[in-house]
Amino acid sequence: MTTQSPHARVVRQASEQGGWELVFGTPDARLREHVHDYCGYRESTPGPVRRRELPAPQVVLIIDFGPPLRIVDPRTGRPLGRHPVGFVAGLDDGYSITETAGSMNGMQVNFTPVGARRFFGMPLHHLARQVVGLESVLGAEGPLLTERLVEAPSWEARFALLDQLLLSRILTAPEASPVIIWTWQRLRASGGQVEIGELARELGFSQKHVIARCGQELGLTPKLLARLIRFDRVIQVLKSGAAESQARLALEQGYFDQAHLIRDFRQFTGGPPGEFLRRRLPALGGTRAD
Repeated sequence: MTTQSPHARVVRQASEQGGWELVFGTPDARLREHVHDYCGYRESTPGPVRRRELPAPQVVLIIDFGPPLRIVDPRTGRPLGRHPVGFVAGLDDGYSITETAGSMNGMQVNFTPVGARRFFGMPLHHLARQVVGLESVLGAEGPLLTERLVEAPSWEARFALLDQLLLSRILTAPEASPVIIWTWQRLRASGGQVEIGELARELGFSQKHVIARCGQELGLTPKLLARLIRFDRVIQVLKSGAAESQARLALEQGYFDQAHLIRDFRQFTGGPPGEFLRRRLPALGGTRAD
């Protein structure tokens, strides 16, 4: 069930297998180029739930109200860590696995790469392909942020607190390099379909320079970022149910053919598109890991 208020969209799911509530908030307009959206979540299930967290062209901040999410290595099944107050997940080109013990409660902030570069105040190669504890990137502010959000009386009040924090840090932080801003904006506007040679010519730099700067500042090369942007657009179409066929979807989103699309799916999700669709949970509940 989905409901709408002036400041938030609420999605709820309830069944004998448990239920969850997702509350989506829109950041302050001044954050438009830096933050995609906010999401508050609350879940209760009869037992543990494992999800595949798919890569996307965003840096994710999780503020954990508890019990803490467990992060699992998809290759070995071994726990990678548990961060009691939250964590940051950098840009990645593979999926990860999260596991709850039967409940979870917290908030998620989805940053654009340029927004994350300014908010965290560090080149994103330090966060790429990693999950880092909130206190490691925000210091003492991390636990204090979690505490303030837990004590806020409503999701709308929590979104307002996030606006205040993000605006205070991002608008006073140094601007990202013009090369990085242009590269990200151009990749996003093209839907991940602009070639690195064209990017370099527009910027007036060599391809080697653009690749190196992007890898340093954003954590991934322009080519890999373009693949993530293109793949994320495919995921959004599949979630909407609007795709007529995989072959047509592949061509519409800039893939050479359906086989090209399936190769990206296998890398980014661990299986083909059909498996992704079978693993989807209802009401925006994510993707089951098993």
